[in-house]
Amino acid sequence: MWLSGNIDDRTLQKYADDAKAQNRESWKFAYAMDTNEEERAKGKTVEVGRSFFATENKRFTVLDAPGHKNFVPHMIGGASQADIGVLVIAARKGEFETGFEKGGQTREHITLAKTAGVKQLVVVINKMDDKTVEWSQDRYDECVSKLSPFMKESGFRPKKDCYWLPVSALSGANIAEPLTDDVCPWFSGKSLLQTLDEMEPPERLLNCAARLPIMDKYNDMGTVVMGKLQSGVINKGDKCIICPIQMECSVIEIDRHGAKSSSAEPGDNVKLKLGGVDDWEQIESGFMLCHRATPMPFTTTFVAQVKIHESKSIICPGFSCVLHIHSVVEDVTITKLLAMADKSGKPIKSKKAVKFVRQGDMVYARLTVPRAICVETFKDFEQFGRFMLRDEGKTIGMGVIKSLG
Repeated sequence: MWLSGNIDDRTLQKYADDAKAQNRESWKFAYAMDTNEEERAKGKTVEVGRSFFATENKRFTVLDAPGHKNFVPHMIGGASQADIGVLVIAARKGEFETGFEKGGQTREHITLAKTAGVKQLVVVINKMDDKTVEWSQDRYDECVSKLSPFMKESGFRPKKDCYWLPVSALSGANIAEPLTDDVCPWFSGKSLLQTLDEMEPPERLLNCAARLPIMDKYNDMGTVVMGKLQSGVINKGDKCIICPIQMECSVIEIDRHGAKSSSAEPGDNVKLKLGGVDDWEQIESGFMLCHRATPMPFTTTFVAQVKIHESKSIICPGFSCVLHIHSVVEDVTITKLLAMADKSGKPIKSKKAVKFVRQGDMVYARLTVPRAICVETFKDFEQFGRFMLRDEGKTIGMGVIKSLG
């Protein structure tokens, strides 16, 4: 954000002074996104920070997702809004291994990003100027070779869906300007900003019904909701409805990329000021803003194809955990195991009822939530039909919705 000119020197100096006051001078850049006192005191991102920057050809919304395992639910919320992901890996000896080996967060974040709908990753191998690395090609290649098989296993194609870059973020090397031969003679690729600038955005669903999953809300001389418009177009003055509570409202004001606008299109991260809302506290994260003529379906029960990713115990009907789907976080119960699935995902016909599943199994199951949530089948709308299951701080399964009700 600084090297692209979207943070001025005066603002950066303020961040530097704030960081120095807490004896953390190297954290000045982090303070641009970690704005609350808890995050600055702990040195950990807790909530998804939001900001903007522009390159020569594109305008970007930055969603700074937390990396710590205690805040994975917030990371999922950020990833579900993202078009592309930037995965930051530390090249420092021991640090990469801690993040990637079993128990580290790198593996879980790659898996969750894919499940949340991120189709492209820029993998930034950071801290290449560290004393234990010193721009070593061997160390860079080691990180790439260890990550690539897991990327493939998670559904990313390492050579097509992933862009690999060595950088030193703190010194700014390979962020805006490409590396020079005197710094890193073996890498001749583009810088991070050049790479982002040239990436193709995903297909925008302009001609579909308007769907805005609400990420957050607040009251500022009226009700304001925030989120990323996934499909359709919303114009100032539109008559809308918030599902599943069927709350009618109208769009009074649109803040798009930090500036006032008359309309919003798919891919825009927006703040909408709404009129006609009697009780703004009724609105929750996970609710869906739609046009009144095309409300989104909602349900308490659905059939899904579920892959059990990691679970120490067997899972039987009656098992409860936490469901994450777009911006919805809700308790869920597996009420019935319908059929085991083969490696291709097709149900296996059997006269015997499925009594339990364990780690590595794929199963068709009926899931129930205590109150209605806005979802679609994966076939109808991928972003609203893929989900994650978490229990005791771990992601235990992933799945796609096959039918509602």
